[in-house]
Amino acid sequence: MLLVAAVLAGLLLMKKADPQLQYGTALDEPKPLPAVALLDDRGQAATLSDSRGKLRLMFYGFVRCPDVCPATLSVLSDTYKGLSPQLREKVLVQMVSVDPANDRPEVLRAYLDRFDPAFVGLTGETADIDRSAQEMFVGVARPPSLTDHSGHMGAGHGSTSAAATGEASAAAVNPEVTGATQAAMIHGDQVSVVDTQGNFVRVYGNQDILAGRLAEDLPTLAAQYGPQ
Repeated sequence: MLLVAAVLAGLLLMKKADPQLQYGTALDEPKPLPAVALLDDRGQAATLSDSRGKLRLMFYGFVRCPDVCPATLSVLSDTYKGLSPQLREKVLVQMVSVDPANDRPEVLRAYLDRFDPAFVGLTGETADIDRSAQEMFVGVARPPSLTDHSGHMGAGHGSTSAAATGEASAAAVNPEVTGATQAAMIHGDQVSVVDTQGNFVRVYGNQDILAGRLAEDLPTLAAQYGPQ
């Protein structure tokens, strides 16, 4: 994980200043995302590169995450609800599951409904999830008990709304998996900005999310990278 962290840090140092945006890190050049095969929370085929004509805010997480994921999603929910109807039409929030063995489409959909029905979940085969994360400079490390699952496709923090966060997290916990196993799942907690053409253009660290800095930049991001 130290090596992964070092590589990611080096990649994210390749940035350029953008006077129109106050926070986050811009990639030196927009990074076109490949069409990695995924599955959305309705059970429909999807790809990593498909932005559905919108500005995407992409977060890697998992349903049984005890803290970072529900906290981040709560903030993103508040941010999304605070947008004007016109801006909401331009923005798509997606969570890509790093625990695809548990996070089947219906599990993701039920979980995200607790934050905002407009949010979209993406899952898929473990190898495809890992490739997607690598393409977006997101580190993922799973305990051994969670690395031997695949083939399901056919079948860390801050203070937000404590009640909503606790309810969503508790409701999603599988009692057959211990808290230690959940805590052993490690993943990057940044939110990535992807333009309408499927280009990865900017990234915001978790502290920027929780402090409301992404929310401050979002109108400019939508104007710059969203549909015109």
